[in-house]
Amino acid sequence: MRTGLVVAGGYSTRFGDGDKAVADLAGTPMLRRVADRLAPVIDRLVVNCRLDQRPAIADALAGYDHPVTLAEDDEPDRGPMTGILTGLRAVDTEFAVVVACDMPFVAPALVAHLLDRAQDHDAAVPRVDGRDQPLQAVYRTDATVAACEAALVRDQRAVFAALNDLDWVFVPEAEIEAHATLESLRNVNTREDLRAAAADLEQ
Repeated sequence: MRTGLVVAGGYSTRFGDGDKAVADLAGTPMLRRVADRLAPVIDRLVVNCRLDQRPAIADALAGYDHPVTLAEDDEPDRGPMTGILTGLRAVDTEFAVVVACDMPFVAPALVAHLLDRAQDHDAAVPRVDGRDQPLQAVYRTDATVAACEAALVRDQRAVFAALNDLDWVFVPEAEIEAHATLESLRNVNTREDLRAAAADLEQ
């Protein structure tokens, strides 16, 4: 059994008005595009969100191929690591694929490879242009929950604060490109990014 965790609880201030997670992307809510891309390689979906997002997210995921659990943050918008922690607490599989809601080009083949690479570690994280991508990665559930909780005790909220306590491996660009293009790690931060992504999807 494999679980996908989509982190969607941030306020996305750079995006402007509206909830980025359910923004229309070429006729489909962006969150649903991420979920549909994950569907071939997962058995269950968890979405981290805020309480006020529940109705729109439930609508966006209506009829999804796998069981869906919405995991609400106790306090909204405390950063992606808190979102990962909240979501992982709702996961009952050994590993989870964590993907931000604004990565609509996530590639199933790359996700499958990350799941394989994580088996002997606590996490497998892509690295592009020398930068690690912890919001499209695979994590060992129990170890990562413990690492996130320890980081919060230290009042550290960056995802890398938790990674420092994990046995993790980075996946370099050449390895990524053996399974997908680097486009699979592209994210949508602004309305301009959304328009560009829509244009590419409609080609």
